Amino acid sequence: MVDAHLIQISLISWGKENFRQFPWRVTRDPYKILLSEVMLHRTQAIQVVPVYKQFVNIYPDLPTMTQASKSELHNILYSLGLRWRIDMLHQMGSDVVRRFDGKIPVAKEDLQSLPGVSEYIAGAVRVFSWNLPEALADTNTIRVIGRLFGLKIKDSSRRNRLFRDLLLALLDLENPRLYNYALLDLADKVCMKKQEPACEQCPLKSWCLYAQQNN
Repeated sequence: MVDAHLIQISLISWGKENFRQFPWRVTRDPYKILLSEVMLHRTQAIQVVPVYKQFVNIYPDLPTMTQASKSELHNILYSLGLRWRIDMLHQMGSDVVRRFDGKIPVAKEDLQSLPGVSEYIAGAVRVFSWNLPEALADTNTIRVIGRLFGLKIKDSSRRNRLFRDLLLALLDLENPRLYNYALLDLADKVCMKKQEPACEQCPLKSWCLYAQQNN
């Protein structure tokens, strides 16, 4: 039987010992976190790190970024591919200035009204900036949940209500920031996609149906 509280304690404890160090994880500035989430979309973190560092060095805040031309943004972001991000960031900055007085909005519906801000990105900004309780559903967190509960995982599982309900049921409401970082790190380091999961190293193995079935 799954005990949500014990899972939260075990996962966060493991996460503190296995925390992946990225520059966007040492800030709670919603502008910088929003930038990182946009850059990380369909792009590996190792590729994003140098681009992110250069970007925030040149454009440390949203007012500075809004003064940049599209060509200036392109010169920094082109190496990440997905060129639509350049126009999107340019428009996003203008929208925040025009509609929200230059401040990244806190409300989820306001965040999602910005160009290119998905439900996942909006949730990530809320939880990592303000420690608000958001369950983050992406291919990585869905993989962990699917294996934990012995569910078949498909490309459409991110939109599946059952997976989303399970993610929300396990969310630590008091420490959502630490919990979500730990869940993402677990998916990267232990509950992997392209390699066999290292179940013996997993803090959730006592509850995980996948681990039990494969052992």
